[in-house]
Amino acid sequence: MDWGLFKSEHMELYQLFLQTEAVYNCVSELGELGAVQFRDLNPNVNAFQRKFVNEVRRCDEMERKLKYFEREINKDEIPMLDTGESPEAPQPREMIDLEASFEKLENELKEVNGNSETLKKNYLELTELKHILLKAQHFFDEETQHVQEGIQQSLVANDEVGRQGASGQLNFVAGVIKRERVHAFELMLWRACRGNVFLRQAEIEEPLEDPVSGEMVNKNVYIAFFQGDQLKSRVKKISEGFRATVYPCPETPTERREMKTGVLTRIEDLNTVLAQTQDHRQRVLVAAAKNIRIWFIKVRKIKAIYHTLNLFNLDVTQKCLIAECWIAVDDVSAVQLALRRGSERAGSSLSPVMNRIPTSEAPPTFNRTNKFTNGFQTLVDAYGVANYREMNPAPYTVITFPFLFGVMFGDLGHGCIMALFALWMVLNERKLGAKRIDNEIAAIFFGGRYIILLMGIFSMYTGIIYNDIFSKSLNIFGSSWRIGFTELEINSTELETLMLPPENASCYRGDPYPFGFDPVWQITENKVTYQNAFKMKLSVLLGVAQMVFGVALSVFNYVNFRQISDIFTMFLPQMLFLLCLFGWLCVLCLLKWSMYSASYDGRYSAHCAPSLLLIFINMFLLKDSDAEVDEDDAKSGCQGYLFDGQRELQYGLLALGVICIPWMLLVKPIIIYRQRKAAARAAPLPHTAAEPRTSDAPAAAHEEEEEFSEVCIHQAIHTVEYVLGSISHTASYLRLWALSLAHSQLSEVLWTMILVNGFMLTTEYYGSVILFAIFAMWAALTVSILIVMEGLSAFLHTLRLHWVEFQSKFYKGEGYLFTPFSFREILKEADAVE
Repeated sequence: MDWGLFKSEHMELYQLFLQTEAVYNCVSELGELGAVQFRDLNPNVNAFQRKFVNEVRRCDEMERKLKYFEREINKDEIPMLDTGESPEAPQPREMIDLEASFEKLENELKEVNGNSETLKKNYLELTELKHILLKAQHFFDEETQHVQEGIQQSLVANDEVGRQGASGQLNFVAGVIKRERVHAFELMLWRACRGNVFLRQAEIEEPLEDPVSGEMVNKNVYIAFFQGDQLKSRVKKISEGFRATVYPCPETPTERREMKTGVLTRIEDLNTVLAQTQDHRQRVLVAAAKNIRIWFIKVRKIKAIYHTLNLFNLDVTQKCLIAECWIAVDDVSAVQLALRRGSERAGSSLSPVMNRIPTSEAPPTFNRTNKFTNGFQTLVDAYGVANYREMNPAPYTVITFPFLFGVMFGDLGHGCIMALFALWMVLNERKLGAKRIDNEIAAIFFGGRYIILLMGIFSMYTGIIYNDIFSKSLNIFGSSWRIGFTELEINSTELETLMLPPENASCYRGDPYPFGFDPVWQITENKVTYQNAFKMKLSVLLGVAQMVFGVALSVFNYVNFRQISDIFTMFLPQMLFLLCLFGWLCVLCLLKWSMYSASYDGRYSAHCAPSLLLIFINMFLLKDSDAEVDEDDAKSGCQGYLFDGQRELQYGLLALGVICIPWMLLVKPIIIYRQRKAAARAAPLPHTAAEPRTSDAPAAAHEEEEEFSEVCIHQAIHTVEYVLGSISHTASYLRLWALSLAHSQLSEVLWTMILVNGFMLTTEYYGSVILFAIFAMWAALTVSILIVMEGLSAFLHTLRLHWVEFQSKFYKGEGYLFTPFSFREILKEADAVE
């Protein structure tokens, strides 16, 4: 029987014999098909000692060059053409042409970049010199007198440095320094030269481009006036220490004007050369941008092929390569066809040979998925990959996961927003999928768009049942309670403390609301009490139903793995234990709902309904629930049980449930022990009568005894885990009730504390503006807290219920994933890394 998604695919191990001249094309075809997982036949061989290591290195070098081209293209913000096509892997002889093309392009780019950097350095120097010449004459005219006066004052003060330079003429040093270093530079000059240097500086208005980093830098022009060669050397050393650039500046105005004219002429020439260089670089990069995506695909395919060929073994004849691979049974014919195509493309005269290899090794797990089921399968695999041919929880998770999420998140309005967001992603999945989503959170949302869509739809469904939309309700069918203003004339003050006792016939009409909660419960004081009773019982019903279903699925695993005895020793006691105790609790919930009503009198009236919690506790304590009924209730016909004979039935179920514990604990080890004894008697003796018993026999018996003890210990652990887990797992499903309560209460808090304040505004002119602001705040908090944060919380709790409470009943998840050699997956992973 073909179970499809319910179990992993049938896998078989094959051995391939591929001719040396055709092996490259055959592996290329298998990479395009993506249906083969190769095994490493050289596990002990170093990666640098394999046959095709040189080809892999050449591919790494080509990939390095392509990444260099990509950085240069992105630096100039040139759009890269991506047609979405995936060319086939080039032939080995084309690899040489690609290497030559990349080498030529790299050398050309490096030469252009080197020339451009040199020209930019020259341009920067000339630009700085131009600003110095423009500012110099103003400095000279303004400061010469002040400098001379300052130096004379220094001489009068008998300063040593001043005396040394008193006989000399006025000198200066001109340069350019970064603006943030000016203050420290000026302070250092003052201290090092003892106040004998006068510094003037001015800002360069436009920032200058750094030729190395390409960043824009703010700089200042400065001129330092002093006397003496000693001060000159000090000023230059300090300028060098602050990484300032010192330029020669003529002393006379005429020479400065002539130099400025020459500098401006050279700047114009450099601008022309720079523009031509940039145009040439742009043309080279635009041509590369048209092909770079195709080049990346080709190089990565070549590299993947040679990396895979390193997993193969070389035949002794040196004429063919041997490979071993896992193939799904349904894909064998497609693999054979791909190998024939590859052999024909290479012009080989011999066809590839495929031999199936019998093996006891556990095959990889391969579950076929589509874009809808892939997200749910990913959730299951995140816990652990299923064992080979183990029952796959993913098909059931498609329904149970969004449904349990909806039970916790149930709100018609919030579910609608979530569903619309997911529907937008589904309708635009081609456009969004073609883009490279760099944000990891956005990528997760897009990958789980179908999960979010179903979660939103089920939240809308449960929101209709709870009759809850943004903490309000919809009155579609008319209330079943007589609380209308026209009948009882209840005012707004009384509505805030309104109690709705179902047994009050004057309030309750007797006919329940057709679908979901009656809308009148939204305005009652005992709303939470009423809804909690319903949601708590519903949580137990859903939880026990899912756990029973999980135990039932274990039968298929026992049948599939030929463990028929486990059906009697494991499945049967587990199912009886769960049904006799917690299944009975579910039956009590359904009986109480169906038997008791406000319209009945006597024993089955609503006020006589016994507490199910007390009944269940008394069942384990062997206490009589009738003894706990009040005398007044007993006189009106109330009893501690739902029906006659319930106590005896409960004792019988409890006894059967207790019997299941030693059943799980002892029966399987006893069967294994008897099977081993029978096998030992049937086996031939390890010695003859003439041969004495060797010392190995006691050791073997001891080893077998230890193995059996491990079986007993494992069975004991499994029994304790299941018995205690059944109790804790049933209680764990109460999170369905708890999170539903928390979500509805948070929604009501946001409504009453924020949005209602906007509705109560009486300002005539500004009321609408304030209401709009309050609504925006309420909407932002609703989306961020109630939808995103509460949605994430409900998602994680639902995930836990499936991983622990449901899957633990039948799912081990100790397998390993089928990872075929696929160009599509290799390219996708490479794009994700970038």
